Amino acid sequence: MATSEHQLPEVKRPSATTLPRRGFVEALLGTGFLATAAAFIYPVLRYFVPPQAVDLGGDSVVAAKVGDLKPNSGKIFRFGSRPGLLILSADGQYRAMSAVCTHLSCTVQYRPDLKEVWCACHNGKYGLDGRNISGPPPRPLLAYDVQVRGDEIYVSQRREG
Repeated sequence: MATSEHQLPEVKRPSATTLPRRGFVEALLGTGFLATAAAFIYPVLRYFVPPQAVDLGGDSVVAAKVGDLKPNSGKIFRFGSRPGLLILSADGQYRAMSAVCTHLSCTVQYRPDLKEVWCACHNGKYGLDGRNISGPPPRPLLAYDVQVRGDEIYVSQRREG
């Protein structure tokens, strides 16, 4: 018998370049798993911990200047973090109300041809006093007080008393 017949097969040992490649692939896969987990968990956390609502204004804002509105026209203005609607009626009286529809929170607008406040989302209609006339809105619009001071038109929340 020859000695070459009884030799054990040679075991391949990993070279120095094999281990860093394996470590790189493992790190890449681990990072991808963590990023995927974060992408699923972050929206859930944001849902359960909503951001605080910021009120950008006080009880009173300058909605417009005298002369900005023509008779029988309206203007959307910012009242804190929500839109408001200022209307100058055909008889020269200023009226203001929330511009957020009470049905699905769409923004309402003044329709001079109908002399009504109209919500385009589901054809809801309100009177010039904010009272709901027709359509799906369940409640009237929140009415605001209007005061003209000098050349500025101030709108403020109504005080219940």
